[in-house]
Amino acid sequence: MKLSKLFTKTLKESPKDEESTNAKLLIRGGFVFKNSAGVYTFFSLGWRVIEKILKIAEEEIDAISGEKISMPALVEKKYWQATGRWDVEIGYEVKGKKDKEPGFVLGWSHEDILSAMAATYINSYKDLPKAVYQFQTKFRNEPRAKSGLLRGREFLMKDLYSFHESEDDLFRYYGEVKEAYFKIFERCGLKAIYTLAGGGPFTISNTHEFQVLADVGEDTIFVCEKCEYAENKEISELKDEANCPKCGSRVKEKKSIEVGNIFPLGTKYSEAFGLNFTAEDGAKKPAVMGSYGIGISRLMGTIVETHNDKNGIVWPESVAPFRIHFIVLDGRNKEGDRVYNDLQKAGIEILYDDRFEQSAGEKFADADLIGCPIRLVVSEKTLEKDSVEVKKRTEDKSILVNLNKLSDQLR
Repeated sequence: MKLSKLFTKTLKESPKDEESTNAKLLIRGGFVFKNSAGVYTFFSLGWRVIEKILKIAEEEIDAISGEKISMPALVEKKYWQATGRWDVEIGYEVKGKKDKEPGFVLGWSHEDILSAMAATYINSYKDLPKAVYQFQTKFRNEPRAKSGLLRGREFLMKDLYSFHESEDDLFRYYGEVKEAYFKIFERCGLKAIYTLAGGGPFTISNTHEFQVLADVGEDTIFVCEKCEYAENKEISELKDEANCPKCGSRVKEKKSIEVGNIFPLGTKYSEAFGLNFTAEDGAKKPAVMGSYGIGISRLMGTIVETHNDKNGIVWPESVAPFRIHFIVLDGRNKEGDRVYNDLQKAGIEILYDDRFEQSAGEKFADADLIGCPIRLVVSEKTLEKDSVEVKKRTEDKSILVNLNKLSDQLR
């Protein structure tokens, strides 16, 4: 992609109404646009990052037998009434133009409607276990829509739901999801901490969160310095500098960002919708359910909060919009076009700064702001040596690579 053709442009100044690092850098870099508080448009650079996160999540959930589906965002009132969630103020109610039309809520979670559908297809123990997931925009009436992508009113989510014969089988799969989530976060360049959290009327035990340590986080956890056992402060009886209940080492109070959670739901939803199956002994039993979520857009914001420096974003290679940010200086666009075309043919993702009105300093500043892992520079100086300057975003020093060896070197 050529930078001159992008719909967006980089901004020199941060938006005055944003305090969070992720919002400032993503808006300045042309990744997102803030339409309203907690509502953002993802431009091509931002959507490329989202697509890479989606691909990672899809691969890991498919590996634990998740089946991808797509459910409606507009959910009728009857589903929420059946589980007592119609009056939960977190949702946005949608009314029809005529009084006779049923009420709807813009979906903020999908346990209700999925349980109703599953009752049609799950009839026997032979139909279990089952696990389905989706990537979908969620809507939540968030009173504190702030912190950029970390707290939105409209956001992209990966939600997974599982159905089981027994609690034992539920917790077997619960463990599989836990490991899959660790892989997702690690592949996205994040260190997640498995954290004990509160349950509630829709769960059969405590739930668990995946927390990433960050000073801007709105959560507070107590985490062991040695074994990383952690509890959310909201439910914990631990204190800062206390002894870990698992290994006896010191526990520290830390700020963190929740990037995922898993819930053992039990039979609450199954009972509400008659989701029963015939067990091997002939008895009728309600299916036992689990629910597992990752905020995809929040994950993007968390990556930026934890991967940046004074000059801009420092994307992990796995989720970077492009692997290469290619700059041409001294009006050497003819040589630049040749390098760009050769690298594209070699299957290398490359963002080409082909602009000729910007100074070298402006181009370098934009490269740092956008944050691709590798910067290439072609100039009169490099061409005298039949080379290209190669520099990693995480390093200060650059090297010269011969033009004829560039593709192989990058691969």
